[in-house]
Amino acid sequence: MNDLRRNLAPFSADVWSEIEEEAARVLKLHLAARKLVDFNGPLGWNTSAIDIGWTSELKEAPAEGVGAYIRLPQPLVEFRAPFTLMMRDIRAIERGAKDADLGPVVDAAKAIARAEDKAVFHGYAAAGIIGIAEASAESAVSLSEDYTRYPSAVLEAIEKLRAAGIDGDYAIALGPRCHAGLHKTLTPAGYPIIEHVRKLVSGPIVWAPAVDGAVVMSLRGGDFELVVGRDISVGYRYHTADAVELYLEESLTFRPLTPEAAVPLVYREVASR
Repeated sequence: MNDLRRNLAPFSADVWSEIEEEAARVLKLHLAARKLVDFNGPLGWNTSAIDIGWTSELKEAPAEGVGAYIRLPQPLVEFRAPFTLMMRDIRAIERGAKDADLGPVVDAAKAIARAEDKAVFHGYAAAGIIGIAEASAESAVSLSEDYTRYPSAVLEAIEKLRAAGIDGDYAIALGPRCHAGLHKTLTPAGYPIIEHVRKLVSGPIVWAPAVDGAVVMSLRGGDFELVVGRDISVGYRYHTADAVELYLEESLTFRPLTPEAAVPLVYREVASR
């Protein structure tokens, strides 16, 4: 943990605790993928890549009659979300204040949670990550703004999972557009549509701010793996007389091992692109 340089920060352990507790509170709310996929880690900051079991044949043979195959790793990517705390707020925390401004911690936690979930659900090509919705695109079910038809879309997705031999429990990662539409839409009899959806899945309906649309997926395990080297941690950058520069940091990669175990729900204008 020395590379986080926390010992150089000009404040006490009590301030570190306040920062970590606030970050943990926000991360617990905003990290959706960890509630639905397999979590492997933390493996440590020195973990640079994972073995994926595949090889690539080298064109140049090492000797006559001998083939050579390079093992293909999948690298971890580092995410870092910087933030600034004002020294006046830090000193107030040390004096016991309960209303110091930790808004920058909240914003950084939201940002790194969104980065992680976006990579898991929609991929991050620059880091060699294929997301769930991308890997499972062939089975996508279309959505519209008519949320009274949403239960039919979820049922169609579940039937696709069953037809592929994927058993449950089934859960839904619900993006903000779907979340808002479902919670404000009622049947003609005044019954919330979201309650109809709850009856269709045996697993949780998870609010997932980084998801575009939604994803219906199996919770049986072994299908989607989030690999974490360093779990989200707070580090120190530098400070001035008025402010301290800090950051949230993690290292990770993701593998959709069984794309058939998820069905994306996509809005028609997105699906038609």
